Amino acid sequence: MKLLLDTHTFLWGISDPDRIPSQQRNEIISLANEVYVSAVSVAEIMIKSSVGKLHVDFDPNEQILKAGFQPLDFSGHDAVRLRDLPFHHRDPFDRMLISQALERNLTIVTQDREFIRYGCRVM
Repeated sequence: MKLLLDTHTFLWGISDPDRIPSQQRNEIISLANEVYVSAVSVAEIMIKSSVGKLHVDFDPNEQILKAGFQPLDFSGHDAVRLRDLPFHHRDPFDRMLISQALERNLTIVTQDREFIRYGCRVM
């Protein structure tokens, strides 16, 4: 399975893995799955850090690789999909992750149940 970590799931994974429900945690660590972290999440982390909403004393790109995850760029094809998304969510970062998951046939690992309303696969 190809998994895309929501930003909070990535942050919990590198700082406090016990916050991730055990079923999700087991799928993340399973060697049978490919686990991606989007450049969208890196941007969200850095923007929240720059405005003081999140303390970041690490390089997210280094942490992605150190954790064994795969970095995932956000492409123009991912962006075009945004046009057709309904506005269940106003958060632009969430919308970009949803668009990316739909475009690339990925399952999003998140605690945000609103994602389901977009028709993407959610774990």
